[in-house]
Order: sequence, then C-alpha cells, then structure tokens
Amino acid sequence: MSAFKHFIALALLLVGVLAWADEPIDITINVNSADAETIATHINGIGPAKAAAIVAFREKNGPFKSVDDLLLIQGIGESTLKNNRDRLTAASP
Repeated sequence: MSAFKHFIALALLLVGVLAWADEPIDITINVNSADAETIATHINGIGPAKAAAIVAFREKNGPFKSVDDLLLIQGIGESTLKNNRDRLTAASP
C-alpha cells in the first residue's frame, strides 16, 4: 500500500473516532435536578443560554410537573421536545 493510501486510511479512521467521541451519552436527564451544563451537553438542540433559562425557570417556578412544561420556556418548541422526550424525566428532585 502506498504512503498516500496509508494516509487516507488513517485520516478516515481518525474522522470516525472523532465522530464517535462527539456522540451524546445515552442517559436520562432529570430536568428538575440537572444543572445547566448537563442540560446543554445532553439535550439535543439546547445550548448554554437555553439550559440556563431552564434552570432559572425551575428555580423561579418550582419543579417541572412534566417534561411538557419545557414548552413554557421561550425558544423550546415541540420539535426539540420530540427529539429528546425519550431521554427526559421530570421526577421529583
């Protein structure tokens, strides 16, 4: 195998490893106890600002009664909830 082919094979392997490393961990997130960093890291479509809004809403209004209550937060819509519903819970803290 030529050096170029070795380089291409190594590059493809590296891309695969890096893509795998960025995959979210399959865990359940309790929106009533998770901190903003955990929420931003593990809920698809939620970044640091929206995660902080979730925590602030919870601190101001008390625990979420269900994951559907996330829809009360501006910027969180049905699509985001649908894409994450199977990994979310609103269990009592």
